[in-house]
Amino acid sequence: MLRSLSIRDFVIVDTLDLDFTTGFTVFTGETGAGKSILIDALALVLGERADAGVVREGSTRASISATFGTHAALDAWLAERELSGDETGLDGEGTVLLRRTVDAGGRSKAFINGTAATLAQLREVGDQLVDIHGQHAHQLLLRPDAQRHLFDAHAGLTEQAGAVAEAWRAWRTCVRQREAVESQSREMQLERERLEWQVGELDKLAPQAGEWEEIQGEYNRLSHAAGLIDGSRAALEALSEADGAVLSVLNSVVHRLQQLADVDPALRDVLAALEPAQVQIEEAAHSLTRYVDRLELDPERLQAVEARMQALHTAARKYRLPPEQLPDELLARRQQLDDLQAAQDINKVLAREAAARAAYLTLARHLSAARKTAAKALSGAVTDAMQGLSMAGGTFVVALNPLDEAEGQSHGLEQVEFLVAGHAGVTARPLAKVASGGELARISLAISVITSEAAPTPTLIFDEVDTGIGGAVAEVVGRRLQELGRARQVLCVTHLPQVAAQAGTHLLVSKETADATKARAAVTRSRIRVLDAEGRVNETARMLGGATVTATTTQHAQEMLAQGARAAELAASQAANQAANQATTAPREGGSRRPRRAAG
Repeated sequence: MLRSLSIRDFVIVDTLDLDFTTGFTVFTGETGAGKSILIDALALVLGERADAGVVREGSTRASISATFGTHAALDAWLAERELSGDETGLDGEGTVLLRRTVDAGGRSKAFINGTAATLAQLREVGDQLVDIHGQHAHQLLLRPDAQRHLFDAHAGLTEQAGAVAEAWRAWRTCVRQREAVESQSREMQLERERLEWQVGELDKLAPQAGEWEEIQGEYNRLSHAAGLIDGSRAALEALSEADGAVLSVLNSVVHRLQQLADVDPALRDVLAALEPAQVQIEEAAHSLTRYVDRLELDPERLQAVEARMQALHTAARKYRLPPEQLPDELLARRQQLDDLQAAQDINKVLAREAAARAAYLTLARHLSAARKTAAKALSGAVTDAMQGLSMAGGTFVVALNPLDEAEGQSHGLEQVEFLVAGHAGVTARPLAKVASGGELARISLAISVITSEAAPTPTLIFDEVDTGIGGAVAEVVGRRLQELGRARQVLCVTHLPQVAAQAGTHLLVSKETADATKARAAVTRSRIRVLDAEGRVNETARMLGGATVTATTTQHAQEMLAQGARAAELAASQAANQAANQATTAPREGGSRRPRRAAG
């Protein structure tokens, strides 16, 4: 749940620090006071796009921070990315601190628990924490794609629909490959012949990995064989074979010193230094002897090596690469030829296309079956909700209009469409053709509430989604939101006193303008405060009576608030009794969280 929100220099808010509680909370205030600005700030810290226009005039930077309680899935996500924080809430649960800054130039920065993060990461966190239903949700629901996305998200089919879309793209890729083979066969044949000639030429040359370095070394050795032989023999003679050779002289010196060391032991240190040199010179002489015995002039081999080097160098120059890369070039061109041959083989292309189409149809049919079940459930739930929204006898239907399997679509084998009948005896029609704006608003709200009940997101935000309704319907809406607030944290921006009266916490947003001075123009700022019992009566009376608040509207406000409190107590008592009955008649069922954040 949202625990706190801190805003600095955002639009018309200069400084705001607000703590939140569980249950159902409403924001009210005059039009333009900044109620929706709070929702915009929260959306920004959850990863929405930003521009320089959100920075309060005269300031250099806007900053928004929000602290949320976490759950197991989010804790694991944060730990995996090394973004976990050390803070815990008062209830012992973990918390996550999200922060977003936007400077006057439009540049923004994002942080999770004090660590720099990307906007994509902020959105991922937000998807697991908050479900926002915007004030234009009913307009979005007129779009077929928005209806489908909302339906799939409510039914928990988003991942399955994504897999279908991926399979459809793979199938269409195969279709394009087949069409390319059919329309470009001549060009592909010419390219194939060119590659076959190149691979044949390189195969005949047969370059080997590491061959260029080895043959260069052999060429250097063979081309300098005479000099190596003469030099090695001269060194051998100087060391051990010629008159006065180093080894002979050294042996004589060592022998003489050994005799003298028997007379004066002080010479033994000199012997200790000379004897290892004697051994090393003997080993060097033996090594030179073996080297000279093996080394011989081989003009024929030298000629063969020179020819091989010339062939490799010519091929490398032709293909414009270093000689040592010729083996890799041969492998690459073989692979190109294999790919081209496979692509040009129309039978293989057709087989791949058929396999991709079959894979798509399998996934799409499974999705269709799941959608059919979910459509029945959502249709019934929204229809039931409509009965309490002054649409008695009305029905809501999630229609799954089949599409041609021969073509298919990335979203499956059916088009999801919301159909509505405003009252009994009327044929259900597409939601986009509902004439009454009030009906559309009520249906949209019913859908929003129902889908939110099914989602496990801990915080639900409704931003003026009750526009276009009033009276008894507004009271029903307030009670539904109040019911949601018993299981979830619900925040609602509203202009309806019937809705506000059902809330457990009431926040008043107001706008004040500081007087202008010689040094400074007038400045407008948004303020917010938690209302006490008296404040709630006054604000509810204002919402009922407008600019003029009479004793009658005040009394009406008191009655409305008392009725809301009684309804909350009764609902809480019924819920407690129901939970107690379930605990004695059935084992507790476990479930896993699957975070979701709905658009609009």
